[in-house]
Amino acid sequence: MIRITSLLGVLAFSGVGWADPPRPPEVVQAVPVEALNATFRRTDGWVGADGAYSVPLSDRRALWLFSDTFVGSIRGGKRTGVTMVNNTVGIQEGRGDQVKLTFTIQKDASGKAVAILAPPDGKGWFWLMAGVPIKERLFVFLPRIEKTNTPGAFGFRQVDQWLGVVDNPTADPTTWKTTYAKLPFAEFAAGRAVSFGSAALMVGESLYVYGYREAAGKPFPTRRMLLARVSSRDLTDFKAWRFWTGSEWATDAKDAAPLADRLATEFSVSYVPGLKQYAAVYTENGLGERVLGRFATAPEGPWSAPVVLYRCPEMKRDKGVFSYAAKAHPHLAGENELVVSYCVNAFEFAHAINDATLYWPNFVRVVLK
Repeated sequence: MIRITSLLGVLAFSGVGWADPPRPPEVVQAVPVEALNATFRRTDGWVGADGAYSVPLSDRRALWLFSDTFVGSIRGGKRTGVTMVNNTVGIQEGRGDQVKLTFTIQKDASGKAVAILAPPDGKGWFWLMAGVPIKERLFVFLPRIEKTNTPGAFGFRQVDQWLGVVDNPTADPTTWKTTYAKLPFAEFAAGRAVSFGSAALMVGESLYVYGYREAAGKPFPTRRMLLARVSSRDLTDFKAWRFWTGSEWATDAKDAAPLADRLATEFSVSYVPGLKQYAAVYTENGLGERVLGRFATAPEGPWSAPVVLYRCPEMKRDKGVFSYAAKAHPHLAGENELVVSYCVNAFEFAHAINDATLYWPNFVRVVLK
């Protein structure tokens, strides 16, 4: 028998039911932010990364959470002497396009670059997803990844999802004191997955945690948005989490309803004050040239039809690369804007080594009306 709450969620997802999504805004202009792009380009030390979640700590200070990161040098347009670590952290000072960035790289006793956050049992590695500061602590969602035998850029799989709690996020990230807890309602199996932590949004005292349900498909897996909510006081009490069914907040994660489709594993949800709407920003299907946005008047939706915010040009110029990991950074944007980052990687590892124009956060300013 189909659960009633699940049926209600399907109705909401299909546009049938008690509420209509808002009319989405129009894109007036979408142009690269060259000043920001230049700020993230370095020739020694931190020389490229993906992920690029941002976490404002104050009006003038923010953290940048990166996943796989090249550490080494760039000479003659190529990366040289590089190693790759699974996560690093950047510290931003200042506002606007002209910001100062410091990149933090953890090193072990032998001087080798290593990840800042690592699984407590030593198995696999963490990439960094959405982070949120709450009462002087940083909460960051952490997909744990393991290698597979698949060749090329996709030789990995996610095995579980964790929540990291950093007690001293204003300190040097190499001195962070972090505890870890595994999300009990995340699932990862052949052909399907359920995850939370792709995006996080504070509204009052509640944290909205966005995730996805994934099913196998071709050419891309089918991913649909899911949503949980929890009081900021109870974030690590997983029994206190509630899941949006399309009409109410349920205690069982299995009742979470699909809210939007064609999603990626990484995305953002933020409030655009000039529009008085929330924006979900992501790469269509997780990989491709189109950065999409959906809009809603409430954190739980209903969400509008997708709007093409930007078409990343790199894939048309080079068939050996792909664009992904699009998300918005509201602390960089104006009242009627989205400042969106995306990454460009190569299907073959050597390509990213030999072409240092690849594998950086690329920024676009999207003006809406």
